[in-house]
Amino acid sequence: MSVLICGSMAYDTIMVFHSQFKRHILPEQLHILNVSFLVPEMRRDFGGCAGNIAYSLKLLGGEPEIMATVGEDSGPYLARLKKLGISTRHIREIGDTFTAQAFITTDLDDNQITAFHPGAMSYSHKNQVRDATGIKLGIVAPDGRDGMFQHTRAFAAAGIPFVFDPGQGLPMFSGPELLECLDLATYCTLNDYEAKLVCDKTGLSLEKLAERLDGLVVTLGGQGSQIYTQGKVIEVACTPASDVVDPTGCGDAYRGGLLYGLSHDWSLEKSAQLASVMGSVKIAHRGGQNYTVSRDEIAARFAATFGGQPW
Repeated sequence: MSVLICGSMAYDTIMVFHSQFKRHILPEQLHILNVSFLVPEMRRDFGGCAGNIAYSLKLLGGEPEIMATVGEDSGPYLARLKKLGISTRHIREIGDTFTAQAFITTDLDDNQITAFHPGAMSYSHKNQVRDATGIKLGIVAPDGRDGMFQHTRAFAAAGIPFVFDPGQGLPMFSGPELLECLDLATYCTLNDYEAKLVCDKTGLSLEKLAERLDGLVVTLGGQGSQIYTQGKVIEVACTPASDVVDPTGCGDAYRGGLLYGLSHDWSLEKSAQLASVMGSVKIAHRGGQNYTVSRDEIAARFAATFGGQPW
């Protein structure tokens, strides 16, 4: 049985400016700002939440089905997915658009200037959950606003358990809209900042929000994660990483592990433990999909942190 991953696919272009922005931006001249940065280093990564989550799930031996919208420049990304053995049958190409993409310039102080073009992502509502068959579990990850709403309602109508993962899409939703999505979802995943934002928007505590779900998972970076379920909070340790290089995509790698466990009928706690392992593997590599790991290595990390074997 497959996991349907509704979310964005994107190209991430990362450029490095070999100086500090502050040396080239004059505060008193911000009203006529006109700057240009020479960026000798540049790389282009495959990204987007759906692509990153599917990559993590596939590494674990899961069966991801991506449901996303891409532009006419999507050829290299689709070819990569096919090479990885990830289905592209529910990825829709939108004519006269670009695939969503972020352009990120970083200086030597790790400050960033980012421009994001949503492109084809804005048409995610053209995809229909009902078109996918053999789906055991789903996730609604950051995407076009209309698409996120539509897919949330469609999963619930079809009786398919799913994770609501609003992520960077949170500012697009009001408090009542978030509560509607939570009432329809089976699980919700948030990082600590997002959790505070949801509480502010809804006026409810995490404990009260969790009462609407089978489980609410909050990731805390290097402090691990917490599961709010059945009136209690379960602490999940952070799996030690071999190196800390780039947090980009760690949350998506975590979600891939979570989905693998849930789709194999594991407990939410054990699923989150596997998720912790996947996040620790990813953080040692740049980009959201530039890491590889064997099942034996995953099992060894799992055993070292949590004891026992994952499978």
